[in-house]
Amino acid sequence: MKVAFYSPYLPKHTGGGEKYLFDCAKILQEEGHEVSMSISSLEPLDEVEIEAIRKKYEEFLNYSLVGIKFVASPIFTKANFLKKIFWTAQFDVLYYQTDGSLFFSLANKNILHIQIPLPLNKSSYLEKLKLANWQIKNTNSEFTKKYVEKFWQTKIDFVHQPYVDQQEFVQNKTSKQKIILSVGRFFCQLHSKRQDILIKFFKDLRTLDPKSLQNWQLILLGKKEDEEFAKEVKKASQNLPIKIIHDAKRDELIKLYQQASIYWHASGFEVDEKINPEKAEHFGISTLEAMAAGAVPVVINKGGQKEILGRVLLECLWNDEDDCLVKTLELIKNKTTREKLAELAKQRSQIFSKEKFKKILLEMVNN
Repeated sequence: MKVAFYSPYLPKHTGGGEKYLFDCAKILQEEGHEVSMSISSLEPLDEVEIEAIRKKYEEFLNYSLVGIKFVASPIFTKANFLKKIFWTAQFDVLYYQTDGSLFFSLANKNILHIQIPLPLNKSSYLEKLKLANWQIKNTNSEFTKKYVEKFWQTKIDFVHQPYVDQQEFVQNKTSKQKIILSVGRFFCQLHSKRQDILIKFFKDLRTLDPKSLQNWQLILLGKKEDEEFAKEVKKASQNLPIKIIHDAKRDELIKLYQQASIYWHASGFEVDEKINPEKAEHFGISTLEAMAAGAVPVVINKGGQKEILGRVLLECLWNDEDDCLVKTLELIKNKTTREKLAELAKQRSQIFSKEKFKKILLEMVNN
């Protein structure tokens, strides 16, 4: 089959949503389908552009994208309606990762992936027609599904959670260091990773128990998408054992996951997720990857984080700063508890397997 993937976030972003999309594309390409990644452009992409985009995402993903095409798409350009609609007609399957917007497609099968639970009103006649055009709708989490069904008034057919490759994160106990890690892009819109809050937490933690925090460091890793916010974070980290990394290849990221003892996540802090679910973490692939590498997740009790940790790691969820600091300090002071929870985290991460991910993907595409 001829399958096209489209996301308005390509080729700018490199985050969990992009990893999800390329993981889908790679699996279908390995299954023998003709797979294209579509980039909004009025003109055909030249070879230099294609190679630059391919290299960027190969470095981000740490796997080859040979065999996957990169093509220009008139979607979300100034092209007229007919040009856009006829472009979609050439595909057997069009897989669209939406930013909340919708368009009509003439592909034989249209699959809509919704990763952000935006509280949008889709009740107009035109929006209902557009939604009906997408025969299969899926979300990246039960959390996203709940709020999309509530606000968009549409049925979600599948929950298609990202996966982790366990072999990528294998580590041994001796590799663990006195590191608290947090991974996420630096921006202050929507589901900001709140690196500013994590720095405050770390500073307060050191004040709470300076002796126990001796030689512990906080590492914040992620691309800069908001220069001003990144500057504020850097300024707040001065004179503290905090390391900020903006440009890291996949193998460097994995090494940090393997070295980290504790993983922090604060997306949705001070947000009412019932009113603004889009500001909480929609799923949280970085938390899952950290767990696979044996880092104990001490993460906010909101959004998709709750379903990642499940019942076995309920005690690792926090509701406010005091809760986070108490739970983190207990892990820092008690190596036995830390190692026990690290093992539970690794076991829990195995539920989010490539096999499960592939089975749902093929069911959506082939049936």
